[in-house]
Amino acid sequence: MDSLYILPILLFSIVVHEVAHGWMALRLGDSTARDSGRLTLNPIPHIDPIGSIAIPLLSYLSAGSVFIAWAKPVPINPANFQHFRRDDILVSIMGPLSNLLVAFCCAVFYILSERFFGPLQLIENDIQREIAAFLIHMFAAGITLNIFLTVFNLIPVPPLDGSHVLSALLPVEIGERYRQIGFFGILLVIMLMRLDPFRNFIFTVVMTVRIPYEIFIHQFLFTV
Repeated sequence: MDSLYILPILLFSIVVHEVAHGWMALRLGDSTARDSGRLTLNPIPHIDPIGSIAIPLLSYLSAGSVFIAWAKPVPINPANFQHFRRDDILVSIMGPLSNLLVAFCCAVFYILSERFFGPLQLIENDIQREIAAFLIHMFAAGITLNIFLTVFNLIPVPPLDGSHVLSALLPVEIGERYRQIGFFGILLVIMLMRLDPFRNFIFTVVMTVRIPYEIFIHQFLFTV
């Protein structure tokens, strides 16, 4: 139960990720996501029974932690784009970029929570201390979680966002064939994440990207 604080920020983060895709598509002329009611932070329209509930729950019950989840992909109609390759890349990268923004917001709220509540050991009221610990841990974990979602989604294997970028850069016929890998790519990614060299590389990238956030937190939490 100690790691349940990750679930609210995980759900919020994957919803923001999908909304960002739809928002960029709308900016580029495709209103499919908006017309489908998916440009909302209400999590209900975005919940995928497998990716939003079953996988996180199974992960938590089996390993005691939750590292990956996904929402239903927002519907996009590329036929509405004026410049298919450019627009497909822009829509694809907006999801990962939104997670970097959520990570920054988590850093800000982490600083505010630490300043507002002060040291946890000095809080005498048990309920207040539990609330403070929950919020502080949630925002702290939210930074790393969202950076991980960014890096993970940029892996160039279908159906992850990075594969859309790669396929848009490939010759048309090769790009179309590459996209057809579809959700079988998830099995490949899962296999790769079980390999120590690949997993270590991913987490090295995550912790490297996290450095500016740590500097920001240190600057405002300990020197201001």
